[in-house]
Amino acid sequence: MSDTARPAESPVPSELDQLPDRDREETAEWQASLDAVVRHAGPDRAVYLLRRVHEHAAGSGVSVPVLLSSDYINTIPAASQPAFPGDVGMESRITALNRWNAAAMVTRGSRLGLGGHISTYASAAWLYEIGFNHFFKGKDADGSGDQLYLQGHASPGIYARVFLEGRLGEEQLDAFRREAGGHGLPSYPHPRRLPWLWEFPTVSMGLGPLAAIYQARFNRYLHNRGIKDTSGSRVWAFLGDGEMDEPESTAALALAAREGLDNLTFVVNCNLQRLDGPVRSNSKIVQELEARFRGAGWNVVKTLWGEAWDPVLEQDVTGSLVHRLGEVPDAQMQTYAARDADYVRKHFFVGDTLSDLAARLSDTQLTNLFENSRGGHEPLKVHAAYRAAVEHRGAPTVVLAQTVKGHTLGSAFESRNANHQMKKLTMAQFREMRDLLELPIPDSALSGEQVPYWHPGKNSPEVQYLQDRRKALGGPAPVRTVVPKPLDQPPAHAFEGLEKGFGNQEVATTMALVRLVKDLMRDKETGQRWVPIIPDEARTFGMESLFPSAGIYSPQGQTYEPVDADQLLYYKEAKNGQLIDEGITEAGSMAEFTAAATSYATHGEPMIPFYIFYAMFGFQRTGDQFWALADQMGRGFVVGATAGRTTMTGEGLQHADGHSHLLASTNPAAISYDPAFAYEIAVIVKDGLRRMYGERPEDVFYYLTVYNEPKLQPAMPTLPSLEEGIVRGLYRFRQAQPGAAGPRIQLLSSGTAIHWALKAQELLSNEWGVHADVWSVTSWTELRRDALDADRARLRGEERTPYVTDTLSGAPGPVLAVSDWMRQVPDQISQWVEQEYTSLGTDGFGLSDTRDAVRRYFRVDAESIAVAALDQLARSGVVDPGQVVRARERYGWHG
Repeated sequence: MSDTARPAESPVPSELDQLPDRDREETAEWQASLDAVVRHAGPDRAVYLLRRVHEHAAGSGVSVPVLLSSDYINTIPAASQPAFPGDVGMESRITALNRWNAAAMVTRGSRLGLGGHISTYASAAWLYEIGFNHFFKGKDADGSGDQLYLQGHASPGIYARVFLEGRLGEEQLDAFRREAGGHGLPSYPHPRRLPWLWEFPTVSMGLGPLAAIYQARFNRYLHNRGIKDTSGSRVWAFLGDGEMDEPESTAALALAAREGLDNLTFVVNCNLQRLDGPVRSNSKIVQELEARFRGAGWNVVKTLWGEAWDPVLEQDVTGSLVHRLGEVPDAQMQTYAARDADYVRKHFFVGDTLSDLAARLSDTQLTNLFENSRGGHEPLKVHAAYRAAVEHRGAPTVVLAQTVKGHTLGSAFESRNANHQMKKLTMAQFREMRDLLELPIPDSALSGEQVPYWHPGKNSPEVQYLQDRRKALGGPAPVRTVVPKPLDQPPAHAFEGLEKGFGNQEVATTMALVRLVKDLMRDKETGQRWVPIIPDEARTFGMESLFPSAGIYSPQGQTYEPVDADQLLYYKEAKNGQLIDEGITEAGSMAEFTAAATSYATHGEPMIPFYIFYAMFGFQRTGDQFWALADQMGRGFVVGATAGRTTMTGEGLQHADGHSHLLASTNPAAISYDPAFAYEIAVIVKDGLRRMYGERPEDVFYYLTVYNEPKLQPAMPTLPSLEEGIVRGLYRFRQAQPGAAGPRIQLLSSGTAIHWALKAQELLSNEWGVHADVWSVTSWTELRRDALDADRARLRGEERTPYVTDTLSGAPGPVLAVSDWMRQVPDQISQWVEQEYTSLGTDGFGLSDTRDAVRRYFRVDAESIAVAALDQLARSGVVDPGQVVRARERYGWHG
């Protein structure tokens, strides 16, 4: 047989067979040894030896592939646990008080029908307490501290701790979920509703972990650009194992590892339950998550079992117990936690070896193993995991902590599938909980209808201990602080380029806005605070000139010679790069934008993020993140470029955006504009900088839609109150001959549609004897909001006329509104227009064709506007209906 021949029974070829083997005999000896182990000791022993050899090789510096999973035991053995730096007894009393008050708060609220969640915090209490007592840094030292993304359903426990600190009183706890009066506690972490406490909204599942990764990255960005030393800040994200099913939860794991974000720690509370039942009923969520995180390049620390398991595992000399722990599915593990000792002996400790091991344990010891002794419930185990996380260098860390959902709430709650929906405890259950937690609450306090809160007093040892620990760590946490730091407004000359217009040169509004931002980035005072963010479309938006001048942010810098190094606009990456080119990820870009937009509060450093994206992939794709941005009170500019349903020639349905302004109008923090001309953009951006970064900054963000259609950009006209009209949403751009005889109509248009309206104005005048005024509507949404405010004022007895009503007052003839958006966008203002009102728009799906063809398809081109105007005037009895028929025929307007 030749060297290359292969017997029929040989294993399937692998990539290793393609590598040269300089010592085939040695290789055969290793393989034979492994075969012998399998024959004489079994496959489990073979796997064990391979794992140990692999670990030894990795520890010796040999480059070997990472194993994706490890045994179902703690990563840190008992012998390697660091000394605990605190008083376990004292911290146990504090944790017990927080458990009690969290349950009392939710129960008291539930009697009013308000609901609440108890079981999540009950499982995660020690995960938080160890952090608060030993790891989470406050803001008193450097103004940044650590950033805490706390699990939304655990908020009652955080409120309970803040109550113990003295930052909340009983009256405020009783206002849990009672916010209408303006002083209540929100259900979940919500900066807009409780801005002195919460920094990050997290209950929209999946957005918290994604945001945390980009927050850690932005911390490094600030540091590497020399804006602030954030080397002492760590981002902690507390997540549920069920939450990890959300695609956003794991969307950016590779980014975190690739950029070496060792300032980031995920803590996944693996209580094996989601909202309706087991997370991985037929498998094991911990093992699945370990493989996913390890495969992405994270450091993984598993904290699964408590101290009661340590001596039991020591007796497992054959590995049978470890093997059994690894094969039992999660749903069965949950059942063990809810059953008696006989059930556990019969169904878990199967086989002679495990039966003998169980025989040495009492019934109490057996039930304790599964009911109570989980790693996430024991301070020494959690502390060891956190210490390993903060000391690890070169990669982010995830702590997978196993707990029991509903722990310490009694048998009716613990490990029950329905415990997420269980909102209150009976008084008998509170007595059981009191005894279990060993709280000094007398029976007399539990004899009434209402369960009491329990506070040991502000001078008690427990409160003093808690406050001393927080003082040592830099002050209270969580906490949100805003120190006013207004930015200087850019000089007027930065805006002059757009205000002067572009002469005979046709320029798209997308390019005009990009030019303005480039000029603003050159400003000596505030230029460095601009954070341009692009999801891999910089060249599409004409931003490639920023590559060599501003640099593309990369923590590794540029370790290669770019292929276009000999060109003027070459691709330049730099550690201190200002431009963030995210790659093809709108979700990641929004997370980065949010981190930058809230830096004024998180780090005390106001930044000016400028996020530009394909319009269709903004509010439609990442709408939930825009709501989270509003929740977090972010400030900055988001730009839907290449906007409109008909402006994207040839791109078709998936790129044709005719509805984002409608989506944006639902977000109270979004100040939306659809500018038509470059000078309007200059006025809007100037106003945005004033409102968001001036002496009295507002918690809003600006949303602009700009187009990729080159058009003449006129100089800013001299019109009365022009800037006010641009900012408030409406001004008359071109008036027809005042006083001229004949029918009159008002054409309202936004964005690129103003060019169709201007052409329609000429057609109506020259061919039909109709005089039309053309108005530029920079914001349909702002006009509507002003009108709604006026309505509310009237109901309060105040007289105020909506701006749109007042501005159009006296304008002769009916009103016809048109835009490159669906009709619901301009129809937002119809009820406040005194004249007869109708609209044209691009309702329906987009399609590919030339701009002219698509605009005719949607009946929004100039000729269609002319036909619609004549029809509106005919219905008003102002023109002969025959003119409408003749106009249709002249313009080929059929169907």
